[in-house]
Amino acid sequence: MFELRPFRKGENNVFHYLDDLERSFFGELSADVAHFRTDVIDRGNCYELQADLPGFKKEDIKIDLNDNTMTVSAKHHEESEEKTESYVRRERRCGSYSRSFDLNGIAKDSIRAQYADGVLKLTLPKEEKKAPASRQIAIQ
Repeated sequence: MFELRPFRKGENNVFHYLDDLERSFFGELSADVAHFRTDVIDRGNCYELQADLPGFKKEDIKIDLNDNTMTVSAKHHEESEEKTESYVRRERRCGSYSRSFDLNGIAKDSIRAQYADGVLKLTLPKEEKKAPASRQIAIQ
C-alpha cells in the first residue's frame, strides 16, 4: 500500500525527522483536535471576527453568549447511508467544532453576524468608555 503525502520542501533537518518518527508511532495527534481558524481585526469603533467554517450551512452554526463569553460552535451532521466507495485515504469527516471568546469591553446587545462563502463574520462593537466620575472632597 502507498501513502499520499503532500510535498514538503526543506526538511533535511533532524527535528523534522524526529517529528516524522513520532507521527509513525502515535499518528497525527493534532488531527483529532476540533478547531477552526479565526482573525480578529480592530476597525476602530468595533472588532471584526472572521472565522473559517467551510462546508457548513448557516443552520449548522450556533453562537451563544453567556456573561462575558461568546462560544461559536458548528456541527456537521453525519449521513447514515452506507458508503460503498473504496477510499485510499479519507480526511473529510463529520464532527463538531467550538471556540470561545472573551467579550469584556464589547457591547453585547449590538453584536451582528453574517455567514457567506464559508466565512462567519461577527461585528463586535466596542463599549463606549465612560469617563471616571469626578468629585471634590471637602476638607474638614
